[in-house]
Amino acid sequence: MIAVKALANPDRSRAAAGPAAPNLRSVAQTLPARVPLGSLLMRRGAVTPADLRMALDIQTRQQVRLGDILRAHGLADEDAVIGALAEQYETSVIDPSDAPPDPRLIDLIGPSRCLKMGCLPWRRAGACTLVACSAPDRFADHRPALEAALGPVAMAVITETGLHRALIGSRRSSLRLQAETCVRARESCRTWDARRFSLLMGAGVVALLGATVLAPKATFLALFGIVVLALLLGTAMKIAAATVQLRFLKRPPPPGAGAGTVPFPARKPPVSIMVPLFHEPDIAPRLVKRLGALTYPRELLDVLLVVEEDDHRTRDALAASALPHWMRVIPVPDSDLRTKPRALNYAMNFARGTIIGVYDAEDAPAPDQLHRIADRFAQSGPDLACIQGVLDYVNPRTNWLSRCFTIEYAAWFRLMLPGLEKLGLVVPLGGTTLFFRRDILEALGGWDAHNVTEDADLGLRLARHGYRTELLDTVTLEEANCRLWPWIKQRSRWLKGYAMTYAVHMRDPVTLWRQLGPWRFAGVQVLFLGTLIQFLLAPILWSFWIMLLGFGHPLAEALPGWTLPFIAGMFLLAEVSGLAINIAALRAPHHRFLRGWAISLHAYFPLAAVAAYKGCWEMISSPFYWDKTTHGLHDTAEHGQS
Repeated sequence: MIAVKALANPDRSRAAAGPAAPNLRSVAQTLPARVPLGSLLMRRGAVTPADLRMALDIQTRQQVRLGDILRAHGLADEDAVIGALAEQYETSVIDPSDAPPDPRLIDLIGPSRCLKMGCLPWRRAGACTLVACSAPDRFADHRPALEAALGPVAMAVITETGLHRALIGSRRSSLRLQAETCVRARESCRTWDARRFSLLMGAGVVALLGATVLAPKATFLALFGIVVLALLLGTAMKIAAATVQLRFLKRPPPPGAGAGTVPFPARKPPVSIMVPLFHEPDIAPRLVKRLGALTYPRELLDVLLVVEEDDHRTRDALAASALPHWMRVIPVPDSDLRTKPRALNYAMNFARGTIIGVYDAEDAPAPDQLHRIADRFAQSGPDLACIQGVLDYVNPRTNWLSRCFTIEYAAWFRLMLPGLEKLGLVVPLGGTTLFFRRDILEALGGWDAHNVTEDADLGLRLARHGYRTELLDTVTLEEANCRLWPWIKQRSRWLKGYAMTYAVHMRDPVTLWRQLGPWRFAGVQVLFLGTLIQFLLAPILWSFWIMLLGFGHPLAEALPGWTLPFIAGMFLLAEVSGLAINIAALRAPHHRFLRGWAISLHAYFPLAAVAAYKGCWEMISSPFYWDKTTHGLHDTAEHGQS
């Protein structure tokens, strides 16, 4: 039904909305009170008295619109709620399938902004523009911005689903392009010149070969010095991070900090969780079950299942699943670029929450995780932009590779990342169990759609712009990659992303220095560049293993006398400290059986050298290619969390 009442008397509509009135209090006193939405729904037979009482009880505890509560709990459908809202606000319902909106009006606001406001500029009638609103109670807040772009406006109502479909149908290409280019060009990989990089790499290889032929010993010693420096600095960073975190863990908890002694605040913010899915039709039922274990209020929980538009198998599986009312499927328009960050950028347009979270398809978060995240944001200052949770694995006993993966992540998430945070260094984020203040995330442009390690890149961008990341000890279980070639492909994507992230942010090292300061700037060099050097030049270090076994090295005579003891001591320090850190990270009861396996990581990490060379080649051949990791292969019974 097309609205006519608001258009027939736009002045009345303006007065009812409020902002344009000269004296809001006096106007409000002369207007009749609106009929409560619950009464209208009862009168229409859209909700039972018992269900309405339950919804009203929830509303007394949470700052949530009644209609949203009813829909989230499946107590009333969207059409019934919007029909009652039209009656309450004395306007009509817009159905864009009958009459599509004028795209020129949408462009005056911008499709992404329209989605955020929940407003659809629909038609002009003379000098007035009819705007369909999915949240009419917020129309007054948006009215100044709407009138600045459109002139005089009048309100109709529309379902959120209808608004989304209308905007996608009208401005699909704009939304797709925005998802791919929302990060500033100077901070994005999209300007990556693979041809230029290939020329530089080729020139470097030729120069290295020439130097090796002309001066083999000097070339080897120079490369050896570089990789030794990277190893020493990386080891020092690991020791410092692990030490500061272990000291923190040994501190007695503050008074009243015991489990369950401090209740979560009653009023909580809305949280949107985005879960990217790609070619994962079998995981949908288990995903619904796992996220259904979250204890966060359903009226405040907004789960977006983000799937590529042409991934028909996954979409069909989701369509066949009995998704709860607080879950939605967001199809991402097809594009030549197929990356997780692009999908996240697109889906964020449709999110309702003030906190944005990201899970992977196989994740099983702790039931109280969102409560703890919301509580931590509420207790922190506005500079806290991101909270990173802890990742752990459900399949550490599958094989040797899964055991090593679990040990590696225990050290990374339980010691290294919290230690880096406490040292005041940049925290490279993990790809899941991430939570952001939405306003900050949008101000930074979201994720770099062209970066295959969008998490690490975003962590660096947050630090560059003066925001903090914290680690919170709340666990999400997922599946360890435990097959050799998929492991190498996954690790090559990570190392490729690390390299491209470093190259992008070092385009202007002076600005990076000024933004981060000398301490964090140095940390970026050790963390990103040092990691890459250690893997790329690992064979040089391996050549000295034979010296530890009692055999000579071809360059032993060219080295000063003190070099051999230094090399042996350096190797011993790196290996012993790495082993000690890994064992110390296995403090949880369900991890202790892995302590004996920690020494086997000496054979695990060399695999990453192969991945590093693969990643270098892909920086030339396919810099934006996302090498997908398959989920759900070893997805068994639920495991406990610590």
